[in-house]
Order: sequence, then structure tokens, then C-alpha cells
Amino acid sequence: MILGSHVQMKAPLFLEGSVLEALSYDANALMLYTGAPQNTVRRELSQMRIPEAQQCMKDHGIPMERMIIHAPYIINPANSVKPEVAELAVEFLNKEISRTRAIGARYLVLHPGSYTTADAPTGIRTAIAQLNRAETCDEVTVCLETMAGKGSEIGRTFEELAEILAGLDHPERFGVCFDTCHTNDAGYDLTKYDDVLDEFDRIIGLSRMHVIHLNDTKNPIGAHKDRHANIGQGTLGFETLHYIAFHPRTAHIAKILETPYIGKKPPYKEEIKMLRENRYMPELLSETAQ
Repeated sequence: MILGSHVQMKAPLFLEGSVLEALSYDANALMLYTGAPQNTVRRELSQMRIPEAQQCMKDHGIPMERMIIHAPYIINPANSVKPEVAELAVEFLNKEISRTRAIGARYLVLHPGSYTTADAPTGIRTAIAQLNRAETCDEVTVCLETMAGKGSEIGRTFEELAEILAGLDHPERFGVCFDTCHTNDAGYDLTKYDDVLDEFDRIIGLSRMHVIHLNDTKNPIGAHKDRHANIGQGTLGFETLHYIAFHPRTAHIAKILETPYIGKKPPYKEEIKMLRENRYMPELLSETAQ
């Protein structure tokens, strides 16, 4: 089972510290932001201890494609209302692609964006146009994330993602990140995961799913709210999430936990243990808060 979580990147070890944090959770994958997700401030690559991080990954037998980079939330390629926002999206996405390539990571997760006061078809057309302006490369696959449909988000259905992918000049440089919380909140019944995979394969193609965000949700199916819950403590439940984590059709894909901290502490070591042992142990999560 390929399991990891969101980890921090901070001084003094930066990227190497991110790998060490993941290892402390008994993870064999990880996801991180290369800087704060709310702004464009970024460290110089020379300061990020990239060779040390790569060596640490190698020493523990973890391929670099299991280091997932998440683009910041401020990138909104679907905004047609404020051209300067879309312009920033392209400019900063280019930088994130370049940084992902320099780090040696393979996958860059990106929210497709929001149409704000326009409409979904306009947002989709705008996202396609802006993504086609991005300086993509063969070494990095930009993974559009499945979204919950909160507010004016696009990417809330497989059909919307397929439309975006079909409109791209280099579709081979793009894929999908499948978020379980978002997909449930968008209206897909993940208790019937095999059926959902069949639908995804028919509309998008299962070969284009490269990352899975494994999260429980505080919401009922179709709520369009996007509120993550800890593993086994939401409406999806432990059994469904364990089934997804172990499913043979997606076994080769890294599953990344983005569940909430408990008592200001990360619960990832405990959640990974529960999933690996196929035992829901809520007492472990309670102990995390102490």
C-alpha cells in the first residue's frame, strides 16, 4: 500500500525535513507545498536541500514520483472576470512547474479554479485557454483535482475534467488527482467505488489518475461543501476508505492523507497504521490529541 500525507517544508532542513517527517509517520509517499499556499513567496531552490532530500528518498527506497507537489490555492486559471488573476495563474503555475521539475518530483496537483461571477462553461473555456499558455514539460504531469463543487468551482464532475483535458494542446502532460472527500461531496457514491472507477474510466480514463487524496468527509454525499474529516470519523467511514486504499485497480497510485490535525497534532502515523493493519482504532486518534 502506497500511503503518505501532507507534510511541512520549513527551515532549516526544508525539503529534506519534509521527507524525514513523512518517514516518522511510517509513510512511503508525501505531499507538500513549496511555500505558503496563500501567497507567491518562495525560497530559492538552492536553499531547499534538494540533493539531501533525494538521497533520503533513495536510501529508504521511495521513488521520487511519490513526492507530490501541490500548487498554491491562489492559482485560479478559470477566472475570466479579472484578467490579472488569470495572468498571475499562468505566471505562477510556470514557476511551480519549473520548481517541481528541479526538485525531481513527477506530479503537481492543481485545483482547476473558480469562475467567480461568470458561469461554468466560461470558467472551463478560460481554464483551457490559460492552461494552454502554461510552459508545461514532459517531466512534470499537472494533475487537476476533483472538486466538491463548492461555490463556483469547476472540476466538480468527471465530465467537466474530461472537457478541460480534451481542450488542452498537450493533454499527455496533464492528469487527475482523485480526492475522496471532494468526490463524495460532488455527488459520487464511493461506497460503490468499483462503479465510480468504471465511470471515471469511461469518461476520463483510469490511466490518467495519478494521485489520490484519501480523506474522510464531514458531509453527506452531494453536499458540495468540502470539509475533510479524519479517517473513520466522517460519513465515508473506515471500511470504505480502507477498500479504496487497498483496491487493486488503483494500488499503484500514491494515497495522500489531508485529514485535520487533532489537538494541533498531525494524526498521520496513527491513520496510516490503521489503514495498513485494516483495524479502525479510534483510541489512537484520541491519544494523538493528548
